[in-house]
Amino acid sequence: MPKLNIGLTEEQRQGVIGLLNIDLADFYLLLIKTKKYHWDVIGPQFRSLHELWEEQYETLTANIDRTAERIRALGGYPIGTAQGFLQHSTIQEQPGTLPTANDMVMSLVNDHEQIIRNLREHVDRCSDEFHDEGTADFLTGLMEEHEEMAWMLRSFIEGEDLKPSGDRPGSEIKESIGVYSS
Repeated sequence: MPKLNIGLTEEQRQGVIGLLNIDLADFYLLLIKTKKYHWDVIGPQFRSLHELWEEQYETLTANIDRTAERIRALGGYPIGTAQGFLQHSTIQEQPGTLPTANDMVMSLVNDHEQIIRNLREHVDRCSDEFHDEGTADFLTGLMEEHEEMAWMLRSFIEGEDLKPSGDRPGSEIKESIGVYSS
């Protein structure tokens, strides 16, 4: 096989591949958790959450494949075992629990936010440390998708606090500080 010559050293590529495998592990555990909640959710929110989580796990599945293919394009091999995913992931499983619908949502929000924080760091490292702008751009796109998924989930929980008037407790209008009008 010819040597890979894409403008990155072996050390740079291996550094990026390591970051991508951590992301891949996180995405895979989040996929498992999202599917599990999709199957187990009950209560008045069943239909809306069931459908939302189906959309999200379909996105996660596509992003898992794209991430694994990015690793291969850089000359590496993606993690492909449950043991490997568990060893490299920064999010945790919650075996043996059956949370309420709202607790499921909050758990997924926390996981997405952990992934977003990791992706921000990985974008910076890909650029600054490994000089791989292509992967930095790729990860930025994934981060934006996780931000949207987290927002959708947070919006579900925030909606629980709405009053019939549409007001939320603590959302009283406050005077702006430092804003001047002419």
